[in-house]
Amino acid sequence: MPCEQQESGAPPARYVVGVDVGSTVVKCHVYDRAAAVRGSSCRKVESIYPRPGWVELDPEVLWSQFVGVIKEAVQVAGLHMRQIAGLGISTQRGTFITWNKRTGKPFHNFISWQDSRSAELVNSWNKSLLLKVVHVIFTILHFLTGNDRYLAPSFLTFSTQQASMKLSWVFKNIYEAEEAAKKNNCCFGTIDTWLLYRLTKGSVYATDCSNASATGIFEPYTKCWSPTLCSLLSIPTSIYPSVKDTSFNFGSADSEIFGVPIPIMAMVADQQSAMFGECCFHPGDAKLTMGTGGFWNVNTGERLFASWRGLYPLIGWKIGEEVVYLTEGCMSDVGTAIKWAQDINLFTNVDETEKMARSVVDSQGVCFVPGFQVSVNDPYLCASFMGLKPSTTRNHLVRAILESVAFRNKQLYDIIVKDVRIPLQNIRADGGVSNNSFVMQMTSDLINKKIEKPANADMSSLGAAFLAGLASGFWSDKEQLKKLRRIEAVFEPQKDSEEYKPAMDTWLQAMKRSLRW
Repeated sequence: MPCEQQESGAPPARYVVGVDVGSTVVKCHVYDRAAAVRGSSCRKVESIYPRPGWVELDPEVLWSQFVGVIKEAVQVAGLHMRQIAGLGISTQRGTFITWNKRTGKPFHNFISWQDSRSAELVNSWNKSLLLKVVHVIFTILHFLTGNDRYLAPSFLTFSTQQASMKLSWVFKNIYEAEEAAKKNNCCFGTIDTWLLYRLTKGSVYATDCSNASATGIFEPYTKCWSPTLCSLLSIPTSIYPSVKDTSFNFGSADSEIFGVPIPIMAMVADQQSAMFGECCFHPGDAKLTMGTGGFWNVNTGERLFASWRGLYPLIGWKIGEEVVYLTEGCMSDVGTAIKWAQDINLFTNVDETEKMARSVVDSQGVCFVPGFQVSVNDPYLCASFMGLKPSTTRNHLVRAILESVAFRNKQLYDIIVKDVRIPLQNIRADGGVSNNSFVMQMTSDLINKKIEKPANADMSSLGAAFLAGLASGFWSDKEQLKKLRRIEAVFEPQKDSEEYKPAMDTWLQAMKRSLRW
C-alpha cells in the first residue's frame, strides 16, 4: 500500500481506526487528529433467516467482512498499517455465539438481537409468578437500603433483543454446547468478544462493560455476570469472558492478519459508542439514534435509573475509575421500515422520502404501525397500514411511515422526562434516519426541544475511535474531543406540538389495534 509523503526524517503521521459492526453494514473509518475521515469502507451485513422469526449471521462471513473493511479503508486513506495507532471496535449488541474453547469451532451461527426464537419463553417468564416475587424482593431491598445494586433487578423484564433468553435456548436445544459447558469447554461471546478472540488468534478472551451490560445477564451496578439470573435460566456460569474497561489495551491483532500487529485499544457497544462519539459526557446529555432501530440514551452519571415503562440501565463506558451509566429506551423498525418501503418500490432512493412526505399536507388519516422485528413490550405486535382509502397515494404511505418514527420518538421522550429525574441538557441525533429533515423537524416540534445533528452521522465508529485514541494517547482527554465536534444542522421547534395531537391520537389507536396479533 502507498504511504503518505512525509518531510525528510519526520516520523510517519499516526491515525486511529474505528469499526462499527452494525445490523445492516460493517463500516470502517480512518481518522486523523482532527477527527476528519481520511479513508472509509463498508460491506453489507448478510443476515440468514433459517426459520420464520430466526435471524442469524455466518461468523466466517462476518470475520471476512470485518478484516476486509479495515484493509480497504486504510488503503483508501493511502496509508500503511504501521501508521495505525489504535483500533476501536463498536458492535451491535445482544448478538452472540458460543464456541468450543479448545478448537475455536462455533457450535452455531451468531444469533442476532433481532432473532425472536425466544419470544414464547420471554412472554412466559415476564408473566411468571417467580419474576413477580423477584420484583417484590428487590423493590423492598432497594427501598430499605437505597442501594442502586437492587434497582435493576426490581425492574427486571426479559426481552427477545437481549442474549439472556436465547442463550438459555441454546443450552436447551444444542446438545454440543450443553455438553461442552459441562466440561468447562464452552465460550460465550458477543460480536466484540468473537472478533477479539479471532484477532489475537485465541490468546485474548474478553469483553467490555458496555457490551456485557446489554446482554441481560450482567449486573451493571456490581459489574459482574449475574449468578442469580444464570441460576434462574439454567445458564452455566463457566462460559463467560472476563470484563475489561471500554477504553483499554486489549492486546494486538496478530501480525499475520494485517501485516503488522495493530493495537486493539477499545471495544464498545454501538449505542454507548454513539453516545461517546456525540460527546454526551455529562449527566442530562441525551442521544437519539435512528438507525436500523431507534434508541434514546440519557447520561445519568453515577446513578442507575430504570422504569416499568421500558427504560433500562446500562453501563455507558468504563475508563479507569470512571464508570458512566446510561438509561435507555428503544424502538424497533426505524431504518428497517424505510428499507422495506424501498424494497416494495414505494420510492427509489431514500433521499426522495422527505420531499414525498412534504408534498402532501398530511397522511390523509393513514397510519403505519411498525412491527417487523419483535417489540420489546409486545412480541406479537403486528406491522400494519391502517386507514387506507381509494385516494391514498405513495406519498401518503411514505409520510405515514416517517410520522410513525417521530411519534415513537415523542413516546419515548415523554417516558424519559417523567421517569428519569435528571433535566435533559443537550439532545443530539445520529444514525442514517437523522439525515431525513422531515423526521428531525417533526421530532423537534413534538418534543419542543432543540436537536443537534452532527456533520457525520456515523457516530458509533467515531465513538470507538475516540475511545481507542484516548487509550493510545492519540488524544489527551475528553475536553480535546469536545473541540473536535462538528455540527451540521440544528432543528428548533417550528410548530406547536398540539397541532400534531389529532394525528398522534389516531396513530395511538392504530397501535392498540395491532397489539397481541
